[in-house]
Amino acid sequence: MDANNYPRLHNAMWPGLVGKGPDSEPPIDLDTMLRLTAAARANGTKFEGVDLFLADPHTSIDSSKEDVKRLADKIGGFGLAVGSVVAPVWPPVGGGSAMGSAEERKQFLTMVEKACRIARQLHDIGIRKTGVVRIDSATGVHDWAAHPVENQKAIAKTFSEACDVAEQHGERLAAEGEICWGGMHSWKHMVELLDMVGRPKTLGFQADMAHTLLYTMGYNAPEHRILPKDYDWKDRTALDHAIKEVAHALRPWMIDFHVAQNDATVKGEGSHDKTGRHCMVGDPNGKLDIAHHAGYWLRDDNGEVTKVCKHICWDGCMFPNSEMMKQKTWDDILGAMAAVRQAHGWRQ
Repeated sequence: MDANNYPRLHNAMWPGLVGKGPDSEPPIDLDTMLRLTAAARANGTKFEGVDLFLADPHTSIDSSKEDVKRLADKIGGFGLAVGSVVAPVWPPVGGGSAMGSAEERKQFLTMVEKACRIARQLHDIGIRKTGVVRIDSATGVHDWAAHPVENQKAIAKTFSEACDVAEQHGERLAAEGEICWGGMHSWKHMVELLDMVGRPKTLGFQADMAHTLLYTMGYNAPEHRILPKDYDWKDRTALDHAIKEVAHALRPWMIDFHVAQNDATVKGEGSHDKTGRHCMVGDPNGKLDIAHHAGYWLRDDNGEVTKVCKHICWDGCMFPNSEMMKQKTWDDILGAMAAVRQAHGWRQ
């Protein structure tokens, strides 16, 4: 067991849903995801919590207070806490584009409000002591690029209104930068958007190691790439410098962190647009030294542990069900998470 006990180690539940469905593999139910998470072990370490996707068939965004209490009892019964929750802001699950019509933006904000309500209820019950409500622009890069200046302003306005909603519930929002979300598809556009909203106490950045690696490559924003087109992945110094540059720009905004592996390619499955490919933790094609590169996000420019994120979460979307149903998959993931905590955590 590692000496550090913070940040707490969480597992994401949405890999059981994202990329699954009629045109892909069937979803994996929440009970199964919880069971696999709770059973994972790595040198005496266990997962201490889960992060949730507030959408059917896992957790209805229209859950009643009684439903939320039953959810808390179920998760607590596995010896797990709740951390961050994902607001279903996308059109397929009831939301709308953050730069869309008045009705679409209203739907976006409605999903944020419902997510914040559930998050606060879980907090009040006592099972949720850390975490944020996760959002993104819910719009594609192609549509955003048609009128980038106007659309970025519209997204910033919607995000600011979402901050008003979150503050009413005592919650914070985190925008997860991914190459598939318009206005958030490059590290420079992400910084620009956060600056435009200008609500750092309420809106921050969710850094995912897989997605931020794609930022360094300029995928969907070649003008912002840091690594050269002909980059040789054997040059680890150049990779370190690139990740360090992105982290330096976005770390001041970071309030939520996803540990992940990536092979520097993109993947889309089911209804999910192409985005940074999450790889199995031991994938031989993985480009990241997970424990090492996590340090650029969890330590400041002077190398001091920031202690900003009280929990960190593994994100491994679009893995095959055959792999997700193996207990060893989650044991290995937990081992990687524990290594990150041992390298960049603390004890309290």
